[in-house]
Amino acid sequence: MKMSYFPGCTLKNKAKDLDEYARKSAEVLGITLEEIENWQCCGGVFTTSKDEIATKLSSVRALMDAKSKEQPLVSVCSACHNVIKQTNHAMRNDSEFADKVNRYMSENEPYNGETEVLHYLEMLRDKVGFDSLKEKVVNPLKGKKIGAYYGCLLLRPNSVMAMDDPENPTIMEELIKAIGATPVVYGMRNECCGGYVSVESPELAKKKSDAVVANAKAQGADMIITACPLCRYNLIKNGADIPVVYFTELLAQALGVKEAENE
Repeated sequence: MKMSYFPGCTLKNKAKDLDEYARKSAEVLGITLEEIENWQCCGGVFTTSKDEIATKLSSVRALMDAKSKEQPLVSVCSACHNVIKQTNHAMRNDSEFADKVNRYMSENEPYNGETEVLHYLEMLRDKVGFDSLKEKVVNPLKGKKIGAYYGCLLLRPNSVMAMDDPENPTIMEELIKAIGATPVVYGMRNECCGGYVSVESPELAKKKSDAVVANAKAQGADMIITACPLCRYNLIKNGADIPVVYFTELLAQALGVKEAENE
């Protein structure tokens, strides 16, 4: 099975492990991720201004490319996925916005949000299936107690992202179970880590990050996984005293395409 793939800027430098093990794991699971040719930055954040289209055009181009191949568009970075999914929703539901974009793009065929947009986790759940994934596991991660950290962008706004219950998500916990580990549910797993205020208010960012890690540890987690490069950076930068890793690293380890490390 082939799917179009949008890696995003950070996965080409600081978050290479998130990208590399996403690709390798997908191949083991029977999916080839075909990187969009000549992709550009997603824009970083989805601006809600109705008359602002410039920062959304690269996402539209990626969506159109996937449409031309009749493939879903997969992303793994929480921020990229949020921008692409919200842009696709706007193209599908906001006729004024879509008209401005299509007139600017000047393509023969207008784009109106036809592409299916999937986060990598959704691909695992909805296209592969966690039961099928479990059958592919060769190194079950028994004994690991893992706290999933969702952060702000993966699940919100729920009316658009529609991936999971934003207040009581389960998708990463189901993944943790499928790879043989024990999920740790803790209250701050879907709260902000403070990443977006780390420059303006490093004290607040540290306070928020510390609260996330402390809460996970208090519930018994010996490790945190995330899909967000900014969240991982912020948690580690602010002194997390348990490992914070990308979920794709543990997935790859369980599937036998990454050597186990001493955590």
